[in-house]
Amino acid sequence: MKKPKRATAAKAKKGRKTSGSRTKTAPKRLAAVAGRRAFAGAAKATNKDTSKAIIRGLRTKLTQALLRVAELEAAADTDFLLDIPNRRGFERELHRAIAYMKRYRASGALIVLDVDRLKPINDSFGHAAGDEVLKSIAATLARQIRASDVVGRLGGDEFALLLWNLSETDAKAKAAVFEQAIDDLSFTFRGQHVTAGASAGVAPLGAQSDSARALEEADAAMYVRKAQRRHEPRIRLVSS
Repeated sequence: MKKPKRATAAKAKKGRKTSGSRTKTAPKRLAAVAGRRAFAGAAKATNKDTSKAIIRGLRTKLTQALLRVAELEAAADTDFLLDIPNRRGFERELHRAIAYMKRYRASGALIVLDVDRLKPINDSFGHAAGDEVLKSIAATLARQIRASDVVGRLGGDEFALLLWNLSETDAKAKAAVFEQAIDDLSFTFRGQHVTAGASAGVAPLGAQSDSARALEEADAAMYVRKAQRRHEPRIRLVSS
């Protein structure tokens, strides 16, 4: 009966050794698990931060690209010499204005203005002189209109003005003011005093208007006015 007791004691002793071994190795395992979890957490946080940085970078690049597109679109609609709408830009503004007039029953006027004697200035004094004349005319027209109005260059020596809330009679009176303001401009090139004139034609704008047709009407009226002014002394070359 004593042998079973010894066997039982041996098993108990073996169990104590195994339990002690497990107790000693448990902290190491826990530390290893904790380390792996910490590493995984750090890696996850790093990946998250990296993703956020990539997203911020992409957003910045997108914003820069959109700004660049807007700059290119603005440049495509702007006259590089005079910094006012070119034909493309002005026609876009005119189309929008007529759409607004059709919707809200508003009115306005279109004026096409042509510099009468720019070619003689270019031929006599060079294109730099002609550019100075054009810049001065553009600045003069800009001073004569309201903030809601638009002045643009259709090309060469031809300008166009979009004026809001004007009757045809008032628009013709305004066109005469533009002509006089340009007639009063004076330039000096190579010791000679030069004045340049301009002829303006008017087309009323309203709910029934069409942008292309309005430009044709104003252009035709401008040529009629130019014929009327043909014999008027609008440019003088006088020695100093």
